[in-house]
Amino acid sequence: MRLSHAAKTEIHILITDIVMPVMNGRELAEKILKIFPKMKCLYMSGYTANIIADNGILDEGLNFINKPFSKLELSAKLRELFNKKND
Repeated sequence: MRLSHAAKTEIHILITDIVMPVMNGRELAEKILKIFPKMKCLYMSGYTANIIADNGILDEGLNFINKPFSKLELSAKLRELFNKKND
């Protein structure tokens, strides 16, 4: 949060873990999106997307990558994310 408030340029992407102490990644993204509404978000977790969705943290259709992931998998997911028209 501190980095987003101090940013001198637009933040284009947030890559965050879903499960974190204090607030989850979804809550973090919602707060930063108020400052940078065009920012894209990529959520990651060692838990499967189904487990996270069942706990109400990750909605269907949100950008998600499972940990562990390779540099190749991350770059492919980022390309996919930036090529989406309505996100």
